[in-house]
Amino acid sequence: MNKKVLIAVSEHGFWVEELLKPMDHLDAAGIGYHFVSPKGNITPFPDGASLNAEYVDPPLGRQVTSPDLARRGKETDWEELFGHRHTLEKWFPVRPYLSADGYLGTLERYYEERRKAWKLISEYDALLLVGGSGPVVDMVNNNRLHDLILGFYYAGKPIAAECYTVTCLAFARELDTRESILRGKHVTGHTMEYDYTAGWSILANGEYFTFETPPYPLEYILRDTVGPNGKFHGNVGRLTSVIVDYPFITSRSVASSDLCGRLLVEVLTNDLKRFGW
Repeated sequence: MNKKVLIAVSEHGFWVEELLKPMDHLDAAGIGYHFVSPKGNITPFPDGASLNAEYVDPPLGRQVTSPDLARRGKETDWEELFGHRHTLEKWFPVRPYLSADGYLGTLERYYEERRKAWKLISEYDALLLVGGSGPVVDMVNNNRLHDLILGFYYAGKPIAAECYTVTCLAFARELDTRESILRGKHVTGHTMEYDYTAGWSILANGEYFTFETPPYPLEYILRDTVGPNGKFHGNVGRLTSVIVDYPFITSRSVASSDLCGRLLVEVLTNDLKRFGW
């Protein structure tokens, strides 16, 4: 039976290369994929800067999108590509408030509905979280997405996360234990050197909202999350940084998108368990 990947994308802007490059590797390997987004009321779209071959990334001081990728991003019919995507709100319940009437019964129903949702995703062999700035808005602290991640994690299936979506893995944890699934693992992610110090923006309510710096330093979160038995690998100065510590594949930023896609295929087809450390 052919393998299939579930690809999660933000509805507030993803980086086009971080979607198209992994898709290229999945297509070449004959691996199918479906998409899922948080709410379903907005068609996922690429960040405008990721469609501009002239855009200069401030930390790197150079252009980061090739003319070919910019062209492909502009020519892609996103309405058609994402037209039959799944939505997290239809699949997964949201964790109840402690103030809910009949809290214990409500919590029991939540766990039962989550268990049923995990059956719905059993057809997929891996999960890919596409990076960009938008995930900070609707993926990083999304309880439903955390439960989606936990479903793949408990099933022992690969989970690949790019750029700021690595934070989703750091925050995916059970309410009772509250310990991250990344604890004790080797990971990579945005280092301080690759973070903006001005001009970092996301699209909100149809307009760009500028944070100046990213709303959190991902490197610090990951260093603390993995604990004393894990390790954060920044690989500063190296062109790419992708770490495989099964079941996780973590990718630092846009330049690592191609390698992330290739390694996801290697994990799925050649049982790769470790890479980059």
